[in-house]
Amino acid sequence: MEAQDLKNKAENFNPRKQEGPVAAAIEEYTARIPSDIYLWAALGSMAVSATLKVLRKDEEALFVGQWAPSFLLLGVYNKLVKQLGKDSTDPKGR
Repeated sequence: MEAQDLKNKAENFNPRKQEGPVAAAIEEYTARIPSDIYLWAALGSMAVSATLKVLRKDEEALFVGQWAPSFLLLGVYNKLVKQLGKDSTDPKGR
């Protein structure tokens, strides 16, 4: 019986599927950033990582090289926010 109650609560939580205030604020700010910034940041971190590797600073190279996937993921999020977020339903594009 508890599992069914939990399932009912989960299904009835946020029935209009609206974003919370934190997600809405993040969408507002990230939508202002051009998507190619994230791509350039990822490429830059890879270049810095390769340079550090050549300089035999292996730990630093690994640390900086691991930033690239995060930048790319942020770029994907940014693109999704622009296409599917609040901007897609706002006729003024704000």
